[in-house]
Amino acid sequence: MRVLLNEGVPGLAGGDGPFPGDPADDAALEHLYAYPDTSARAWVRANMVATLDGGAAGNDGRTASINTEPDNRVFTLLRDLADVILVGAGTARIEGYRRAARRSGALAERAVAEGRGAHPALAVVSASGSVPPILAEEVPDRGPVYLVTCEAAGEPALQRARDVLGAERVLIAGRDEVDLPRAVRVLHERGLRRVLCEGGPRLLADVAAAGVLDELCQTVVPLMAGGRAQRITAGVPADLHLFPRLVLEADGTLLHRWIRDGA
Repeated sequence: MRVLLNEGVPGLAGGDGPFPGDPADDAALEHLYAYPDTSARAWVRANMVATLDGGAAGNDGRTASINTEPDNRVFTLLRDLADVILVGAGTARIEGYRRAARRSGALAERAVAEGRGAHPALAVVSASGSVPPILAEEVPDRGPVYLVTCEAAGEPALQRARDVLGAERVLIAGRDEVDLPRAVRVLHERGLRRVLCEGGPRLLADVAAAGVLDELCQTVVPLMAGGRAQRITAGVPADLHLFPRLVLEADGTLLHRWIRDGA
């Protein structure tokens, strides 16, 4: 993997190298994707993958069919760096999401030393209060699951979720729909300050439109898929302006880091 662009951002890693043309080993990648200070507020990063012709999934409807080795490498790193992975309930079901695995090697030890978990948490966003069955049961050596929902889900659904996950892991943010800014604040209050949004497209559009998205990490794989795959966002208009700060390349795969103006 090599660096094509590294603009750096005040308060973020980057501007002091590696520089364009330099290789990016594991230590360099960790530096390039480091989170800023999150003591005052959460930092919300999204990570998505797309084909050259803009598809957010392969023709089988799943992102796994378009993932490449460089994409998987950064995908794993971004999970290792995050406190919580934010995902829509529909995407969790379609993609077969499971509780998050333990962080890699020294990153797990460092997280524990910093008072964070050895495993990232998973926060499932569901306005109906539904918990995907595959995430309902505790699994040894896997991270916890939170439900982010709203009052409109109704008390029966909320109670079922509490019975499954525990009352402390059912987060109500909003009355008629999920209030994403409030949800991010609640996660921050729980010590889940480094947020990694993995979509799907509707949740990413909602996060961007709500003004809580600070950063987009997007992988573009060297594939034209055709078909009818949707884009990485779908649903509400967002009109969010971001600026390129990092571009990496490996075997034709391009990995971008875009930062919101003013973030």
